[in-house]
Amino acid sequence: MGFSPFSTLVVLVLSLCLLPICSLAARPEQPKKLRFGRNGEFKILQVADMHFADGKSTSCLDVLPRQVAHCSDLNTSAFIHRMILAEKPNLIVFTGDNIFGFDATDAVKSMNAAFAPAILSNIPWAAVLGNHDQESTLSRAGVMKHIVGLKNTLARVNPSDVEFIDGFGNYNLEVGGVGGSGFENKSVLNLYFLDSGDYSTVPSIDGYGWIKASQQYWFQRTSKQLRRTYLNKPQPQKGPAPGLAYFHIPLPEFANFDSSNFTGIRQEGISSASINSGFFTTMVEAGDVKAVFTGHDHLNDFCGKLNGIQLCYAGGFGYHAYGKAGWSRRARVVVASLEKLEKGGWGGVKSIKTWKRLDDAHLTSIDGEVLWSKRTPVSRRKKRIPNV
Repeated sequence: MGFSPFSTLVVLVLSLCLLPICSLAARPEQPKKLRFGRNGEFKILQVADMHFADGKSTSCLDVLPRQVAHCSDLNTSAFIHRMILAEKPNLIVFTGDNIFGFDATDAVKSMNAAFAPAILSNIPWAAVLGNHDQESTLSRAGVMKHIVGLKNTLARVNPSDVEFIDGFGNYNLEVGGVGGSGFENKSVLNLYFLDSGDYSTVPSIDGYGWIKASQQYWFQRTSKQLRRTYLNKPQPQKGPAPGLAYFHIPLPEFANFDSSNFTGIRQEGISSASINSGFFTTMVEAGDVKAVFTGHDHLNDFCGKLNGIQLCYAGGFGYHAYGKAGWSRRARVVVASLEKLEKGGWGGVKSIKTWKRLDDAHLTSIDGEVLWSKRTPVSRRKKRIPNV
């Protein structure tokens, strides 16, 4: 496991120190509309479990002895910076435990510093909460409200058209087709973000939280609306646009895999809720979600396919999060690619691919795989009956 070049770290630290707090706050402007690039691709960088605390004074966990003296939260910031420069994503997604509340003296300052590399990049970003974000000086609602107020974020506290929904940070984002194409005003890729909770609030149930019935109802309704829109004019399609779901705590179904049927590594147990709330079945029934991306279990970074849905961990990103000495911190990248039409131009999503990058000297890329690809319709010719 290697660290970023010292010069990169110094430049980033100076930038963070000199950055006025007011420049982190969102301006009253129209949020950026997500859209596929002219190359027909849309790239997402997933950052899981930063566990950011107090910056330079916060030490690293589970690193090699020679790395201890000069390692802090700033190494996490430098890793994000390197990933942004290397991958140039269209969207950055933080999947919870963005700060480690117990060690963050001030939740606002910790979040400002944690998200600063994304804010400075001017790349749109989104976030959901984990089980540690609210353990500092802000409630769970307060943490999400602060995130929503930061610059360049597309995160939302909750849907505006829902009277009640459990949790904070349930929302969806639509990704339009290439500008100027027939899919310009259609969402060809749908992103769902949900609050998987922190800990059970039911006295008879121990362990972590889960995605509740009210959230599943919102997902079902939203998915149905998006599917209906995609199948209608303009450019009516025969099937739904693919969807991706992001939340923190893995579903119990993640435990269905072993080394024979996943890509990546499993080095610890699946820390899901102790009950199964049925959200996986809800997604299977909806039919549009092709992959789920979580964090929480830092030593797992695998993807496995179950009933048509890829269940993926990102692997631990942050240096103040538990890890394994000698096992590099890592990030997951996902790229959706559009179909090139015969008459020129771009159509709907053709494939979704993923890989991981390690925070070593070369930002090594590993475990590239295709998560989903559009089936090419088989042309059926009528059987020719010979003349008698």
